[in-house]
Amino acid sequence: MIECHKDTAVVILSYNGTKWHELFLPEIVAEAHTGYEVIVVDNASTDDTLQYVQTNFPTVQTLQIQINNGFANGYYEALKQIKAKYYVLLSADFEVTEGWFPPLHQAMERDEMLAACQPKIRYWRNKECFEYAGAGGGFMDKYGYMFCRGRVFFDIEKDDGQYNDNIEVFWASGGCFMVRADLYHKVGGLDNELYAHMEEIDLCWRLKNTGYKIGYIAKSLVYHVGGSVISYGSPQKLYYNFRNNLILLVKNEKGAKLLWLFPFRLLLDGVAGARLFFTGNFKQTFTIMKAHFHFYGSMGKWLGRRRENKKLIVRRNEAGIYPRSIVWDYFLLRRKKFTDLGWTPPKLD
Repeated sequence: MIECHKDTAVVILSYNGTKWHELFLPEIVAEAHTGYEVIVVDNASTDDTLQYVQTNFPTVQTLQIQINNGFANGYYEALKQIKAKYYVLLSADFEVTEGWFPPLHQAMERDEMLAACQPKIRYWRNKECFEYAGAGGGFMDKYGYMFCRGRVFFDIEKDDGQYNDNIEVFWASGGCFMVRADLYHKVGGLDNELYAHMEEIDLCWRLKNTGYKIGYIAKSLVYHVGGSVISYGSPQKLYYNFRNNLILLVKNEKGAKLLWLFPFRLLLDGVAGARLFFTGNFKQTFTIMKAHFHFYGSMGKWLGRRRENKKLIVRRNEAGIYPRSIVWDYFLLRRKKFTDLGWTPPKLD
């Protein structure tokens, strides 16, 4: 068990991440004086990650996971061994900036109902633009589709200060994610059965179902390389996108809504698969089919998780749920930016 002397543990899950630590760990360690300890978790790397960190960063504590069973499982196993008031889950391919941590910590200390929060996330390869996964905070539409401020489907915005406010969101990016440790463990932590992708949304949904808030803190800025483990647009990414989205609905959505939403989503997934097939993207079509078959094959497991989650529900906090269809607004009404939607999420106190 690692007991932190400061109240926050910045936990970096790393798989063959030496090149990222060479680039980004010096600044993370340099900023630790602002109030956190750094822990690198080696997720069964096959390179010299663990040796490199231990040799070059003596103030950084390390843990090692013996078998790599995915991103979610790496954190699931590691955080059981770390005692702190707050965790910051930080992917290895993130660059932090000077003063990135205090705004997040201050927001958590100021509002006891804020269970988790994320910083502003911009793209490392084009630092003027928001990053694909997280950007200016995550949302879900009424049909269970996820999107971000600063990134709606394929359109990524330049950051011109349009999202410089602190707001309540539906989900915070798992790439850089601050969460109260006691609440994290109370709701069961990251679901290691999801392997990777949307595991942070699942956690945020469970936290919100207990009445807590999820926040976006604009004064904290980080940069994300992105796609360093599962590349954007890959069949693996597509598989987890379709499978895990269905899992999230079954685990967390209200029963009455799920009765009509689930068949509707299956229909829409079928339309998406057919469109890909008739445009010659056969591999992607079969990836969607594979995701569905694996989901159906484990339905008993997901219904069991739903029963577990239901015991935790206190008051559903639905702030951050977009009241219309983002698919309709984006593809048919051509509303390409969050500001085009005419919808304002609630401010944080």
